[in-house]
Amino acid sequence: MKKLRILALVHEHLVPPDDTTGIDILEADWKMEYDVIETLRERGHDVRVLGIHDELAHIRPMAAAFEPHIVLNLLEAFAGITTFDQNVVSYLELLRLPYTGCNPRGLMLARDKALSKKLLAYHRIPVPEFFVVRPGQKGRLPKRLDYPVIVKSLFFESSAGISQASVVESDEQLERRVQFIHDNLGTAAIVERFVDGRELYVGVLGNERLQVLPVWEMSFADMPDNRWRIATERVKWSTQYQKRNGIMTNRAKLDDELHDHVQHIARRAYRALDLNGYARIDLRLDEDNRVYVLEANPNPNIAYGEDFAESAEVAGISYEALLERVIALGRRWEPVRTG
Repeated sequence: MKKLRILALVHEHLVPPDDTTGIDILEADWKMEYDVIETLRERGHDVRVLGIHDELAHIRPMAAAFEPHIVLNLLEAFAGITTFDQNVVSYLELLRLPYTGCNPRGLMLARDKALSKKLLAYHRIPVPEFFVVRPGQKGRLPKRLDYPVIVKSLFFESSAGISQASVVESDEQLERRVQFIHDNLGTAAIVERFVDGRELYVGVLGNERLQVLPVWEMSFADMPDNRWRIATERVKWSTQYQKRNGIMTNRAKLDDELHDHVQHIARRAYRALDLNGYARIDLRLDEDNRVYVLEANPNPNIAYGEDFAESAEVAGISYEALLERVIALGRRWEPVRTG
């Protein structure tokens, strides 16, 4: 195995400390960054870490001095703005630096939940019906939709702003939740038909040739009957809440035909949105086994023990091999150049 020089771009506040003595890494905000960086170092790679917030000027001189074989892109935003992550990747392309993860076009298409749903619908990939409420507008349910609906940020990921109150059943609740998104997240709100059913995730690896990982499911074993079974912020990030409500993720128990169908839809969504590198496709399966794509997440969490890494493990890909695959896919990716 060739030892590589890897320049890791990490959010400034998520740069792992050099000394982790006395720190519970499992609960640290920078667990993913730590897992990825330390694993690659243990593999013998020379990994340098650069913290990024709202300034790109440091990338060029560091790259010139270090001459990395690849840039490990662990950023999910720039200056706190999710949709600006595509601009960081565009800058890397202008510098002719290979990088891990998704290309700018795929990031742009996937980050806008309305745009991505329109593209998926065009390709006859099933998505819930939806509409968008821009800041300054009032949320009014169109006649083609019925309650319940779920209200989310048009751009934010990782369940930001999603709580039990996100699923609404009246005009008053809808208006209040839309205003919450506008005021607290500062983005437009997307309102979509709530698909009551099973929460599924499918990891996909690849550029031209794809490997679709086993279907994963979030289960809500001890969730009270009067609570919506959705991936809220607390469900995603509070380990205490997860334990209290029996929330866990594991391989989905589906018959072979349905499992293959879900994987097929995930593959088609990945292609339709021009994704590459690695991504997670989030889906819902209703009581009639109809599958709907909720959204695509390019460059998802690849911490050890998280859904993507766990599903890769089931597919026979160790954590170390997964990170090597991500690096290799980045080194092989060639931006489209027409000039």
